[in-house]
Amino acid sequence: MPEKTEVYNVADYGAVGDGKTLDTKAIQAAIDACASKGGGIVTFNPGDYLTGSIFIKEGVNLRIDKGVTILGSQDIADYPEIDTRAAGIELKWPAALINVIDQNNVAITGDGIVNAQGKPFWDKYWMMRKQDYEPKGLRWIVDYDCKRPRTVLVQNCTNVTIKGVTFQRAGFWTIHILYSKYVTVDGVVIQNNLGGSGPSTDGVDIDSSRFVLVENCDIDCNDDNFCLKAGRDWDGLRVNRPTEYVVIRNCIARRGDGLVTFGSETSGSIRHILAQNLKARGTDNGLRFKSARTRGGTVEDIYLQDMEMDGVVTVIRVSMNWNPSYSYSSLPEGYDPESIPEHWKTMLRRVEPPERGIPEFRDVHISRIKATGAKKAVSAAGTEESIVKRFYFDDVEIEAESAGQISYAQGWKFKNVSIKTKDESEIDIDNSSDMDL
Repeated sequence: MPEKTEVYNVADYGAVGDGKTLDTKAIQAAIDACASKGGGIVTFNPGDYLTGSIFIKEGVNLRIDKGVTILGSQDIADYPEIDTRAAGIELKWPAALINVIDQNNVAITGDGIVNAQGKPFWDKYWMMRKQDYEPKGLRWIVDYDCKRPRTVLVQNCTNVTIKGVTFQRAGFWTIHILYSKYVTVDGVVIQNNLGGSGPSTDGVDIDSSRFVLVENCDIDCNDDNFCLKAGRDWDGLRVNRPTEYVVIRNCIARRGDGLVTFGSETSGSIRHILAQNLKARGTDNGLRFKSARTRGGTVEDIYLQDMEMDGVVTVIRVSMNWNPSYSYSSLPEGYDPESIPEHWKTMLRRVEPPERGIPEFRDVHISRIKATGAKKAVSAAGTEESIVKRFYFDDVEIEAESAGQISYAQGWKFKNVSIKTKDESEIDIDNSSDMDL
């Protein structure tokens, strides 16, 4: 945490806080003044502060107190494009609402609210996807062309703390930790389903980063709640930076796509992860592993323990060939490969040799899990090229409508596992070996 306590109030730099006046320049001026004096605390009087992208600098604690609401501009022009990574590839992309880039020793704290006001960006995405991109066979690129701003970006940083703030209605991902180390996210509340359901409004995304602690958080979103990523396809393999040494503990996931999700961006590998004492309440998936045949990378040395799940759709879900229409890029007829945007070319670049794109999941330890009201206990599908290896289950109790299936797996071991199903089914095992269930 920044140590200096001198206070810089944004009102002294011209911020109005009426929810209508764009206060970006005034807020940035306060941050810059604070940083120029070696750091301190940037504060706000009670009010609603409309802003575009702001950039926090070394030694600054941006303190958003109770009674303060930061409102994200709904004009994309207020988010300048920067060099970053979004959804697994490096490209030019709008800056986030709150940015910490190339900095050390920064904090975002307080009991206030950051409302990104993302609905216009949600609506734009659905219009582009349904009316234009899907009919043309371009599902794989619409997320990259519809440049929606994230709420918080921590990129290429060390020693960053995000604590206590409530984040609402992200335009895209909420908290994105990228190429960083020694980052703590503590006591954050994320409410992205207010007034609609935003596509890809992930909660906390840890992306090619190391030594990250996420604890005491409560996330309600419309995609992955807590997600670990490490790059996509050719570009992710080029960067080749892992996500490793991550602890996620004492958190709640409500609506969303995954209590804890690994992937689908796995290219740089994900390893040495501990997630414990977590709760899922109506989340689509409990523990989710997903990748694709062009991703590459290894997900390994994973410990998932002491979790309660109620009303999830699938307790454990594994897919090595996830969402093909999104995962695999193919240029339809009628497009000139030389005149398409650079990020299209990045997405279309083939992994060579092809076997380099085969991901691997192995050495996953799942213990002390209790799930009730699930629809399916297990849905795990490796591929002939990539067998899902050595998943160990100990002291697991699941009540579900059906047991589910496992295919292309090896060395799975069940100890003290109870799966009670309404349809009295048992797990269907196919194309697997050395299974002790």
